Amino acid sequence: MSPDEYCQQKTVQSGSSFYYSFLFLPPERRRAITALYAFCREVDDTVDECTDQSIARIKLAWWRTELAAMYAGAPTHPVTQALQPHLAVYNLQEQHMQAIVDGMEMDLDQTRYLDFPAMKRYCWHVASVVGILSASIFGVTNPKTLEYAEQLGLAFQLTNIIRDVGEDARKGRIYLPVNELQQFGVTAADLLNARHSDKFENLMRFQTERAQKVYDEAFALLPKEDRRAQRPGLMMAAIYRTVLDEIERDNFHVLTQRISLTPLRKLWLAWKTYIRG
Repeated sequence: MSPDEYCQQKTVQSGSSFYYSFLFLPPERRRAITALYAFCREVDDTVDECTDQSIARIKLAWWRTELAAMYAGAPTHPVTQALQPHLAVYNLQEQHMQAIVDGMEMDLDQTRYLDFPAMKRYCWHVASVVGILSASIFGVTNPKTLEYAEQLGLAFQLTNIIRDVGEDARKGRIYLPVNELQQFGVTAADLLNARHSDKFENLMRFQTERAQKVYDEAFALLPKEDRRAQRPGLMMAAIYRTVLDEIERDNFHVLTQRISLTPLRKLWLAWKTYIRG
């Protein structure tokens, strides 16, 4: 199996909404974004699938070393071997790649966030920086586009946090800010024990309204001249916002289930966004 084939398999197996937007890219950009996504999956799985934190830290340290080797032109892992040829072409910065690893390490160091600025810092490392790297691969002529990508990454992560509240709680992680839980009268025990209530619905409605606002702010930052190149991000946004709508329609029953769209619906939303241009 070639490095590109390894990354393709990793991406397809994840079942991610992102995959559907990659299908519409030219081959070279598609290979680059698939390798980037496979890297994100590898380091994320290092934390999620490793029950021993000390081993997870050792693995993340290995990834830091491997990133340095990749930028020195000597990658050893299939993912970094697939990604390395694209670094200079799309101006993918090592500091941004290392920041993703920092974000995964935050999951080992912290399971609660006091307020939104603290949660936003986490989101920057695990999502906003991925947005910046992705936008660079899709094509950027105006620096303002990277601001759009950073904000869109935040919107995606806020959506993930809303969708995965129950799943994350079962792993002992609560990303919703402590002061906002207190504001709406929801306790950590409510989340850990999957206690759905009117208070919980009000809390989640607040989270959803903020996420929708962040999407709108991101779109307002996207320069016209880069809109066509950035269609993959807009496709992802169409899928993610539809998920948010479905969650709200279901009265935020996210503590005991994960609400998602069918592959066909994701593909349809991606196609619809693509033909709009």
